[in-house]
Amino acid sequence: MSSIRSNYRGNTATLQVLSEEQCRRLLAGAIEVLERTGVVYHDKESVEIMKKAGCYVDGNRVRIPGRLVELALRTAPRKVTLSNSRTGERVMHLEGNNAYFGTGSDTPFFIDPRNNARIPTSKETVAMATKVIDALPNLDFVMSLGIVQDVPQLVYDRHQFEAMVLNTSKPIVITAIDNAGYGDIIEMCEVIAGGEEELRKNPFMTLYAEPISPLLHSEEAAQKLVLAGKKHLPVVYTPCIMAGSTVPATMAGAMANGLAESLSGLVLNQQVQEGNPFIMGGVFTIMDMNTTIFSYGAPEFDLMMAALADMSNYLDIPMFGTAGCTDSKVLDEQTAIEYAISIMMSAQSGANLIHDVGYIEHGNTASLDALVMADELIGYARKFCCGIKVDDESLALDVIDKVGPGGDFLTTQHTYKHFKTETWYPDLFRRDIYENWMDAGRKTLTQRANEKAVAILEDYQPEPLPKNVEKKLRDIVERAEQKISK
Repeated sequence: MSSIRSNYRGNTATLQVLSEEQCRRLLAGAIEVLERTGVVYHDKESVEIMKKAGCYVDGNRVRIPGRLVELALRTAPRKVTLSNSRTGERVMHLEGNNAYFGTGSDTPFFIDPRNNARIPTSKETVAMATKVIDALPNLDFVMSLGIVQDVPQLVYDRHQFEAMVLNTSKPIVITAIDNAGYGDIIEMCEVIAGGEEELRKNPFMTLYAEPISPLLHSEEAAQKLVLAGKKHLPVVYTPCIMAGSTVPATMAGAMANGLAESLSGLVLNQQVQEGNPFIMGGVFTIMDMNTTIFSYGAPEFDLMMAALADMSNYLDIPMFGTAGCTDSKVLDEQTAIEYAISIMMSAQSGANLIHDVGYIEHGNTASLDALVMADELIGYARKFCCGIKVDDESLALDVIDKVGPGGDFLTTQHTYKHFKTETWYPDLFRRDIYENWMDAGRKTLTQRANEKAVAILEDYQPEPLPKNVEKKLRDIVERAEQKISK
């Protein structure tokens, strides 16, 4: 049963897909999967940790008692904070219905806004994307929006992080090839923060890692979960499931399977160190049986992501959501529709760290023009989610009485006081009269989005890091390259 309700605790209009009873049954189902079917960890240390905790181990297949899941849910923090890398200010508070938006990571292709060419992603395109993200007011965090392909591939993750952190002060969600890459990136973050303890107190980076559906943790993913626990750093651990392919075709079965994968990652992470900051979530969608793609525009995708946010709220653990992505190959009407629906539903659902904004072509390509358009849509959604405040000032009964029948409110002090804050004013969307639109060049939304993206690339300058810090980061990247060349 779906419903829309006004939530006056946060003064927001929110969306709820699952009832509390449905959440309870899904959790019970996921726990049964872990107890009855179990999961595989392809990492010896992880298996030993789980065995010592009291799991039933057969080789690398681990069956997890429900009591360990319940313990992990009790020890995981209800709030995770991320900071500005330049100032250390805590700018993102992942809890409750707080919604923050950012991009996705490792797309292989990139639409260059300067000539509309579809090109392989590179260190330059990651830097370009990060610069645009840093400039856009409704984008709160950065993922790479491309995989660096023009450097040695065994160390591309270090290059990727370097390209991001040099071009933004916003929090960063990273990917890492393996534990060595993750360790180097942690070291780079410690250099920026001023030490291990300073980074732990005010982290500006969180790792994103994934299990492999169904019910399998690769050696690299499990090791990164363990290292995050040892370092006491936040980790996003979320499955990317395809209903009908890697998980059951029914949405309830798909969610139970995906939730079991997240919870098995949570148990391992909390066994390493209780209280370690952990973010659940995922990309829950279908395999389109007509095309075999992992669909980013299906209604089932939006529905399951909203339901997953209900589960996150039920468990009281921060949620990694997904929105602002499309199956369309270019920035067109399909893109606008699929972006708008997913952004609005995610903003209402209670997901906290909402990624993949700027994806087109079902996650294969990044578009800065689309990213600029999405920034506008996020502003729209945030205004909607503020709801309507009802108190003496907003009711304005004295003002209504003073103006009286036949009067106007345009010149009242009340209007002057509230018109800027009560109304959302778009940047890209046009509300001017036809003649003024004609005089301004008859530009479409896509043309305006392109112009804004290009203008940012040409004119915007992100806040730099100190030169000595940049040098230390470069030394770590070069050290990693030297190791693989030996």
